[in-house]
Amino acid sequence: MLRNSPSGDADVAALERKAALLRRHMLTMARGQGQGYIGQGLGIADALAALYFHELRYDPHNLAWPDRDRFLLSTGHYSIALWAALAEAGIIPVEELVTYGADDSRLEMSTLDTTPGVEVIGGSLGHGLGQGVGQALGLRLDRSDARVFVELSDGEMQEGSTWEAAMSASHFELDGLVALIDCNGIQADGPVVLDMEPVADKWRAFGWETAEIDGNDMRAVVDALAGARKRNGKPKAIVLRTLPGKGVPRIETSEKSHFFRIDVAQWDGIIAEFDKSMGTRQ
Repeated sequence: MLRNSPSGDADVAALERKAALLRRHMLTMARGQGQGYIGQGLGIADALAALYFHELRYDPHNLAWPDRDRFLLSTGHYSIALWAALAEAGIIPVEELVTYGADDSRLEMSTLDTTPGVEVIGGSLGHGLGQGVGQALGLRLDRSDARVFVELSDGEMQEGSTWEAAMSASHFELDGLVALIDCNGIQADGPVVLDMEPVADKWRAFGWETAEIDGNDMRAVVDALAGARKRNGKPKAIVLRTLPGKGVPRIETSEKSHFFRIDVAQWDGIIAEFDKSMGTRQ
């Protein structure tokens, strides 16, 4: 069963509901061990909902389909968001999500390619875009029109290998390669250390066709992904300005949202508040 026909119009309201479901799944996962990389996951939920339920061409029952679009999660610690998307897409069981981060679980806190639906191992930052360049080149050699989407972060842009890959993508005119750059302003112990601004201008200077949007505005995300379909000889970059912890005020305002740890009772309270807020929006 082929999933998605990205040339069609997006049902933005349905995608917003899907993003809310992804966030709800993430809260359940974090509650299981009392901790997780929840801030980043909540922030990127809109982009993953738009990808997996509108833009990305794939078959959940044939993950090795050669002409599938590829999604590479370079920041492997965002796995909590990917597991939620894969569960909603029917690739992994929803019931398995509660094992996030547990011993012997397939759903580790950083991605492994042994989990169904994962294209590359993520975690050592700076490697994802280079792998995306290689995959896009391989697809061209195979005469496939499949595209490669690579998520990376503003903190990850501090790695020199990211810019080597960006330069290569432009040189080889990889117009089937799309970089989704999550700019949430945080890394392990606080704000991003190096000043990466102006982010969009840097990608343009490297020859990428670049859009900069509110990454938590579903209409903006959908429109940017639609604009990235053009095969015009340029790789595409979408700079996503996201809010860590989006949708959960307590996490949005936390100085430690990179890795959030509280006891189970507090998670129960957060989930109850989230459910209540979702009910008032419907």
